[in-house]
Amino acid sequence: MKDIERPNVTPSNAAEYGSDVAAQMLRQLDIPYIALNPGASYRGFHDSLVNNLGNETPQMLLCLNEDHVVSIAHGYAKVTDKAMACVLHSNVGLLHGSMGIFNAWCDRAPMIVVGATGPVAPEKRRPWIDWIHTAKDQGALLRDFIKWDDEPRSPHGIVEAFLRGSQLTNSQPTAPVYICLDAGLQEQKLDEPMTVPATTRYLPASPPRARAEDIEAVAELLANAKNPLILFGRGLRSQEAWDNRVKLAELAGASVMTSVRERAAFPSEHKLHVVPPFYWLSPAAKEIVKKADVIVSFDWVDLNGFLLQITRKTDTYPAKIAHCTLDASLHRGWSMDYFALPPVDVPVVAGPDGFVEDVLAALDKKLGGKSKWTGDNRNTAPVPAYTDNAETEMGPRDIEVALAKVRGDQTFTLAHVTIGWAGDVYKFRDPLDFMGHDGGAGLAAGPGLTVGVALALKDQNRPVVSVLGDGDFMQGVSALWTAAHYKIPALFIVSNNRSNFNDELHQEAVAKMRGRPPENRWIGQRIADPELDLCAMARAQGVEAEGPIKTASELEKAIERGLAAVRAGKPYFIDAHVKPGYSNPPLSRGE
Repeated sequence: MKDIERPNVTPSNAAEYGSDVAAQMLRQLDIPYIALNPGASYRGFHDSLVNNLGNETPQMLLCLNEDHVVSIAHGYAKVTDKAMACVLHSNVGLLHGSMGIFNAWCDRAPMIVVGATGPVAPEKRRPWIDWIHTAKDQGALLRDFIKWDDEPRSPHGIVEAFLRGSQLTNSQPTAPVYICLDAGLQEQKLDEPMTVPATTRYLPASPPRARAEDIEAVAELLANAKNPLILFGRGLRSQEAWDNRVKLAELAGASVMTSVRERAAFPSEHKLHVVPPFYWLSPAAKEIVKKADVIVSFDWVDLNGFLLQITRKTDTYPAKIAHCTLDASLHRGWSMDYFALPPVDVPVVAGPDGFVEDVLAALDKKLGGKSKWTGDNRNTAPVPAYTDNAETEMGPRDIEVALAKVRGDQTFTLAHVTIGWAGDVYKFRDPLDFMGHDGGAGLAAGPGLTVGVALALKDQNRPVVSVLGDGDFMQGVSALWTAAHYKIPALFIVSNNRSNFNDELHQEAVAKMRGRPPENRWIGQRIADPELDLCAMARAQGVEAEGPIKTASELEKAIERGLAAVRAGKPYFIDAHVKPGYSNPPLSRGE
């Protein structure tokens, strides 16, 4: 990538303009990339990135849509646990990109969002355009779903803003921050030479650890439990944190559950991982939960929603419950992403991975180093067969089967999956095997998230694969151009049911409740007559594509061809036609 878009300039370490200070702060913060869709409100900052820094550290990633600007940075953070930067033009670009910021907020992803407005001084504004692109308090547009924002008024204020913003966004619980640069300040020549400080004294603090009495209480619960259940929710991508989760579950002899909404947190082929990663509890999962006498949550998202699938009276839930999270520090009144308040016997305010480590040490001492579970740790069951009609009409689950068969013992990263993902076929084996969902359930995110994940893993010899819904792809297709232009390899597979099928189910549910004909559920939902040519859409972005693929045997061969292209450093697209349906149906409202 470093040989793409090289400017004819000798980079400088000297800042001459306000925007040079902002650009050099990103370099000091070791931000490798900055995604953007150009706009005149930050023309000074754009110039600084190119002609002051030489388009390197950070390197610009041109995007065709503000949604992708944000989702690429979001995908990058999913892999690295670190903030990437992105830029949104004035108020209009911010409005356009705000859905992606909301996704990242709900996913608790770090991100430095740079914006611009003005010029703030009215005498500097051009007629018409600068007036409609100037806002009095632009950060107010998204203040309810970011961690912090600032609009610095001086070069020294720019330094402070980036130091504080980086520190805050990378501190747990992580979330996006927004720094809005006045167009006039960007283009203001500095009155005197200015040195950008080193960042080593402004790093984020380590996450807080739990109180000794909380560690002792949870260790005691696990030591004495007959049927303990551990819920692993949000967690870091480090191998050490992954290994500690496995050690704790084995030491406690605890059943483990994880969510397909979150990144992989525990090996799903481990025998203690008692049900596949899920969106909703299956009947088998509900029976396991009912038998648990102790439930320990490590930053499980929507813990009360989990319990509501067992009983509507969660306040009298019989099991002892411990819940470790820092998330309350982000909760406020605008968004309900804090979910219903769960009943908790041992509330713990600490980083979940540090708490795993602390409870592991305390429990090991209590048990004298003797594990409560001594079985084989890996379930080596063969990959299940395709559905009965997979050679005539594939179901969504057949895509999962095909991927599992092709993968074998290879190492992939699954960047994204559809809402109907079964989860019982494709096993997660390490922290980078699966990167979770989009956070806020905002469509158009999947393609950009995939590009961001692939960007972070570009030189790690680890193919990135994504399974997208057709609606998500159609709204986010132009993210593929960025992958093609910067040679970011990823395999995009669309599970194409030619419908807004989730809403078909909602229409069916409403019709049944009202005694109206459910067979009309398809009207205003089906994407047909004419049917969209998704491969042509992908090729228009410069990405090699094939399809529609209609049988499982064809799909396996297509995946092999796609992986060969990815290993050669190119993105690839497959349109896989499936019949409408879900392998793991979502709950209807009221269930």
